[in-house]
Amino acid sequence: MTQQEIDDAVCVATGDTLCDVRRIGFSIADPLEVNFDPEPDDLPPNIIDWDQLELERNYAMYPMRRDRRRWAA
Repeated sequence: MTQQEIDDAVCVATGDTLCDVRRIGFSIADPLEVNFDPEPDDLPPNIIDWDQLELERNYAMYPMRRDRRRWAA
């Protein structure tokens, strides 16, 4: 199958223009290659742990004294 035939088939299947299909790019993947990843993702997940973020942001405005006996009167 040629690249033109692939692009035409994708246009028919998706309804997109040939220009859009060529811009995005399509090809036939080898079914025997199981570790195929065209865009490897080495980025961390797009998840925010709000509790962890709050712990990182939470800091004392004034340092606490370690010797609390002086306050117990």
